[in-house]
Amino acid sequence: MAGAIALPLQEYFASLDESSLPKILQVCSGVYFQGSVYELSGSEVCFSTGDLIKVIGLELHSVSCQDVVNNENFELPITHTGLFRVVPDEMPFTSVREMMSLRPVSLDSCLPFTFTSRSKMTVGDLTLGAGRMLTVLSIERHEGQEEQVRCHLKGSQETSAEVCIPMSFRGEFYECESEESFSLQEIMSSSSLRSRRFRFSNTAKSQRPLIFSPIYQIHAIMSMRKNALKFPSSLEIDVVDITNTCQDVEFVIPLSLTEVMSQPDETFPAVVAILDAPVNRFMFKSRWTAELNKETHLVLHKKTTKSLMLLSTPKSRKTQQYFLVCPQYTGRFRKRPREFNSAYELYVASTQTASLNVSVTKNCEEDVAEGLPALSVGEKLEIVCCTRMELSSENSKEQTQSVEALLCQRLQEQDDEDDDSDDEGVEKDDKKDEVFLPLYMQGHFVEVLSDNKKYKLSELGKNCSLPLDMKVVSRDTELETDPLSGFSCLRLEAIISEPVIQASFFHKPEHCFDIPIQWLSMNIIFTKDSLPEGQPPKYYVEKVTEVTDSFFYEFRKQASSNEAPPPRPPKRSLPAEKSSKKGSKSTKKKGKTNKTKHQKEKAIPIEEMSNLTVTNKRRPPAPPPPEDITDEPPPIAPRKHPENEVAASRAVANTYVKINQSQKAEDTDENSDHDYETLDENLVAMMKTAQESIVFY
Repeated sequence: MAGAIALPLQEYFASLDESSLPKILQVCSGVYFQGSVYELSGSEVCFSTGDLIKVIGLELHSVSCQDVVNNENFELPITHTGLFRVVPDEMPFTSVREMMSLRPVSLDSCLPFTFTSRSKMTVGDLTLGAGRMLTVLSIERHEGQEEQVRCHLKGSQETSAEVCIPMSFRGEFYECESEESFSLQEIMSSSSLRSRRFRFSNTAKSQRPLIFSPIYQIHAIMSMRKNALKFPSSLEIDVVDITNTCQDVEFVIPLSLTEVMSQPDETFPAVVAILDAPVNRFMFKSRWTAELNKETHLVLHKKTTKSLMLLSTPKSRKTQQYFLVCPQYTGRFRKRPREFNSAYELYVASTQTASLNVSVTKNCEEDVAEGLPALSVGEKLEIVCCTRMELSSENSKEQTQSVEALLCQRLQEQDDEDDDSDDEGVEKDDKKDEVFLPLYMQGHFVEVLSDNKKYKLSELGKNCSLPLDMKVVSRDTELETDPLSGFSCLRLEAIISEPVIQASFFHKPEHCFDIPIQWLSMNIIFTKDSLPEGQPPKYYVEKVTEVTDSFFYEFRKQASSNEAPPPRPPKRSLPAEKSSKKGSKSTKKKGKTNKTKHQKEKAIPIEEMSNLTVTNKRRPPAPPPPEDITDEPPPIAPRKHPENEVAASRAVANTYVKINQSQKAEDTDENSDHDYETLDENLVAMMKTAQESIVFY
């Protein structure tokens, strides 16, 4: 960088030839925009001092126009349709070649071109005076001769002649203003025109001279940046071209695991370094995921696609666990019968399993209206097919409904069949007992299995429908510690076909593990480190990887299908139901009326009883005596023994309870909404009379 000249970015690219790319630039002064925002809308807006940028492409975006007189700048899009004329240069040219070199590359389309000489010109036998205007018509090129320009000379009396002037002819020449016009695209495509001054061809616009400068969208790469960056050449930073002195600078590009998967097979094995730890490694509980830290070196052995088995422990356990198992796992399993809670689940299972037999584990009462058959615990059913059945209706005029149902056959026990044939002495009837189970029927069934074979996990995944409950029979003897051997029952949830990268740590190259690239996200870079020496010929690959419930739920979310839900029972509107609904409505209205009337009637004794309090000073008038009570005072009874008084008081209390219970029963019959007791008027009168008698006595 010593001795290099720093230039503003815009000035550097204004004179840069695109064919000289790529270029390596170093930032001498960084620019910061809105609090050091590094990227805005996909375009870079900030660089730091010392950053190295490798320019790999230019895209012309617009043109910056500078008014020479007012020193004002404005911008025009490259698609601007206006035309511009060249403003003649005030500086003289010393030769015809120098003057013609400033013309555009395609001279044939930019001619004619007019110039004048300040001094006499002697060309061969022809002498031209000073100030004569010459128009260049073409360039003459002959083999073995010097290039010449054929010029048209206009005489004073409308006479004209042509003269050829060598390119090396020297003098003091000045360019004359030409009538030809150029578009912005033409001006920017010529390095000679780009350095000239222009004005608008349209005389109605400003005639002040303009200097054009291209504004590029620069495509570049930086070390440790994943994608190519884009930024405008008008960014206010100073740069130094260090292409010649820094040819060996390596621009490291980080790659994601998905991008590593797209690398050719010849790239592997290779040593890589982790740039950042995977943020979603919490989904895995294996030891190797905990060691995937920043700057850790890995050996990537190969890329492949594997079928991984997703297993789960029973839900009855306090903590449910989940595992990803490779097909190379050699443990043995037996099938466990599946459980079904509806006829629809039976139908789905029957489409995946041929000759599905189930046993009823809960009684089911027959319901003719809903089409539900009578089932007893222990009955065995064979699923035949899915068909339709007609629901019977109590009303003969009502149209019958057809619903989807599962056709099953009852399976007889072998002993029962033998007893029936011996007792009857006749051959067994060919007609089997058929049962129709509506798909919306709820029930409890368990699969009947006759298979007691031991299977590998890979065999179960190929030949059985999922999910599948399994019983662990034996462990994988190749594993030092088999995490699956501690469970008596496991469920095979699904088989996942995953692209994986087989990797190992640099310090333990023989212990390999599979990285599922769709579930672990991290960036790496390929290093130039050599592979570890002395590797054993056979690698140990981890077969069982424990995952968290977050992994399982995320997998379920991605694998959820848009299957239709199980069917509902059909709505049935029977005449009996309609009449019962009408009756219930009328009864409800009638009950509401009676309730209001009853409340009014029962409010009277409640008010009277409320007056019988100690705090009430005003004594209400006594109610009229009953018909069987006369006005004569009651006879004076002899003093009784205390034991008799107690008995008499108990008898009166029992009479009161009896009357109260009968009254409560009457109230309950009249209105079931009351949950309290009310006193009859006759009872209140009797209590008043008894009170007066006691006082009189």
